[in-house]
Amino acid sequence: MVQELLIALVVVILAGLTYTVAAARVIKQYERGVVLRFGRLRNDVRGPGFTMVIPGAERLRKVNMQIVTMPVPAQDGITRDNVTVRVDAVIYFKVVDAASAVVQVEDYRFAVSQMAQTSLRSIIGKSDLDDLLSNREKLNQGLELMIDSPAVGWGVQIDRVEIKDVSLPETMKRSMARQAEADRERRARVINADAELQASKKLAQAAGEMSAQPAALQLRLLQTVVAVAAEKNSTLVLPFPVELLRFLERAQQPVPQQQPVQAAPQPGAQAPSAPAGTLPPVEPDPEPAPEPAHASSSSSAGAQPVEAAPSRVAPSASPSASPSASPSGGRTASVPKPGPSAARPRPRSKGSKPLARH
Repeated sequence: MVQELLIALVVVILAGLTYTVAAARVIKQYERGVVLRFGRLRNDVRGPGFTMVIPGAERLRKVNMQIVTMPVPAQDGITRDNVTVRVDAVIYFKVVDAASAVVQVEDYRFAVSQMAQTSLRSIIGKSDLDDLLSNREKLNQGLELMIDSPAVGWGVQIDRVEIKDVSLPETMKRSMARQAEADRERRARVINADAELQASKKLAQAAGEMSAQPAALQLRLLQTVVAVAAEKNSTLVLPFPVELLRFLERAQQPVPQQQPVQAAPQPGAQAPSAPAGTLPPVEPDPEPAPEPAHASSSSSAGAQPVEAAPSRVAPSASPSASPSASPSGGRTASVPKPGPSAARPRPRSKGSKPLARH
C-alpha cells in the first residue's frame, strides 16, 4: 500500500514538472507578450519577466518594442521637372501597441516596408530635382507623415525617415557641374572687380599723399629694395624713377638762342631816319655766274695778266640818305649812287688782251 502511494506521488510530481515546463514563459525587458486563449485575444499584455500560460489553451506572442532600422530599397522615379532619378532611404519605427501589431496586421515589418517604398515614389513625383538635392528636410517630414498615417492603426509609430542618396544620370551630373563652375566663376569675377575698385581707391589716396610729400616716393622705393633683397636673390632689380629720366632728357636738349624781334611798322607810319654820321646797311650785290675761261693765244711771249676789277666800296652816306620801307612790309636800305670820288678801274696795258674774270 505504501509502495502504491509512493508511485502515485512520483507520477503527480512528474506531471507537475512537465506542466510547469510547458507553461513557463520568460519575456525579456524589450518585449511584450500577447496572449491568445483559444484564439481569442486576452486583454492583459504580459510584461517582462516570468509568466505562465495554459498549455494547449493559450498561446503567447512576443513583440519587440525596440526601434527598428529598416532600409528602403532604391526607387526609380521621374521628378516634377522631368528628371529621372534613383532615390533610396532609411526608416526608423517602433511598436507602441503590441496587441494591434499582432491582431491588425499580419506582418507589420513587411507592411511598413511596402508603405515606405510607395510613399517614396510619390514624393519623388511631387518634388523638383533641386528640392531632392537641397531641401531634404522638408521631404523627410512629408515622407514621414505619409507613412505614419496608416501605420498608426497597426500599432506602429514612425520615428524618423531619411533620404540617403539621390543618383542622377551622367549627363545631368555634367550639366550641373558646368552650371556650378559658371556660377563660381561669376562670383570670383565679381569679388575680383570689387577688390580692384577698393584697391584703386586706396592707391589714389596714397598717390595724393605722395604728391604732397615727394620724399615719400623715395622712401617707398627704398622699402621695395629692402623687400626684394630680403629674399636673398642673386639679381636685384632696381626700379628707376621716370622723373629722373625726364630731367636728364631736358638737360641734354640745347637751349635755343633768342633773337631780337623787330616789330613790324604800322601801316601809314614813316620809317625812322638814320642818325647823322652813320652809314646805312648795304646789301651786297649778287656775284655774277662764272664765265668759262678762254686761253688767249698771243704771239708775244711776255703777255702780262690784267688785274681784276676792284670791288665796289660803299661811299659815305649823305645825311639825306634814309632807309625806305619795302612793299612787303620789311625794311630795306637805299644805296647812294657813287660819286666822282669813287675808285675807278685801272687802265689796261697795251699789247695785252683781257682775260675772263673767274
